[in-house]
Amino acid sequence: MGLPGSLWRRLPILCIAWALCIGVGAAAAADGPIRLQIVGGLAGVTQFTKLEKPFWEKEIAERSGGRITGTIKSFDAGGLRGQEMMQLMRLGVVPFGTVLLSIASGDDPELNAVDLPVLNPDMKTLRRTLGLFREHLGMVLRTRYDIELLAVYAYPAQVLYCDKPFTSLDDLAGRKVRTSSVAQFELMTALGAVPVLVPFAEMTNALRDGVVDCAITGTLSGYEIGLPNVTTHVHAMAISWGLSFFGANLAAWKALPPDAQQIIRTGVADLEQRIWKQAEADTERGLACNTGKIVCAGPLERPMTLVPTSDGDEARRNHLLREVVLPRWIERCGEGCVKAWNTYFAPTLAIEAKAK
Repeated sequence: MGLPGSLWRRLPILCIAWALCIGVGAAAAADGPIRLQIVGGLAGVTQFTKLEKPFWEKEIAERSGGRITGTIKSFDAGGLRGQEMMQLMRLGVVPFGTVLLSIASGDDPELNAVDLPVLNPDMKTLRRTLGLFREHLGMVLRTRYDIELLAVYAYPAQVLYCDKPFTSLDDLAGRKVRTSSVAQFELMTALGAVPVLVPFAEMTNALRDGVVDCAITGTLSGYEIGLPNVTTHVHAMAISWGLSFFGANLAAWKALPPDAQQIIRTGVADLEQRIWKQAEADTERGLACNTGKIVCAGPLERPMTLVPTSDGDEARRNHLLREVVLPRWIERCGEGCVKAWNTYFAPTLAIEAKAK
């Protein structure tokens, strides 16, 4: 798979910059000290500040008796574009890194099969879906990108916020809805809404100024950027989750001694479980903060109304998944994804993918 022209042009600068900032990945003798340089997830969110960063800067040394040490930078604070992470890891410029699957799917739609919109309305379903696909995801990363899959991380649920009352997904018809991906765009179009691509940083102003009537974003991040001040209703159903994977360039991984690999793999597996528990807790906390059930940063002037997932919403979700989300994904992804879906998902979900 070739590199985008823009990345080829920037590659010498990126290699020099990252060699200076984070070294070459893993410097390790058979029984000597091992220094890992990690590119983590999004800066400023709980996953990075309270879990990833302490793990690599302190816990990995404790687990290895001081033999393994690590430094970590978030990918969005380190001068790298999310769209470039996969190729930089494949080349070994970034030896250990975190990649958002929704962004990586722009080049390879199969990577985001596990987090298609409305596929996972709750955390329990998301865990099951990932379990069905995880082994195959690891194979895809290893064979296509020379990346060893070490963990899959989840962010809190992304849900719908609106500035006027609604009781179901069908009430979105005619409303302008902020989306952040092609699949979300297609989903809103199918509901009769008018999808608008708005960057996260501009979302609150877009709602305040009437550029959009609704927005899809995280339950807790939505609260933290002030959406209760510009919207009135929030839906309980997860539209998507924003999964990411943590992995290693295959050559950098194989350069590590087997016992060090085991310490890292075991530690990262434990970190993954903590991140998932935090994502589930933050999903519930975000909804509670938005609706005033608990006092978070301060009392709300106007607590939001929580719109529960109705039986009609669940039926609509199933219809959208079968008739819109899955077929559109197959159009982008091709026959290989038909085979992958029908091998790993169809027997459990009883939803068969068909080639166009």
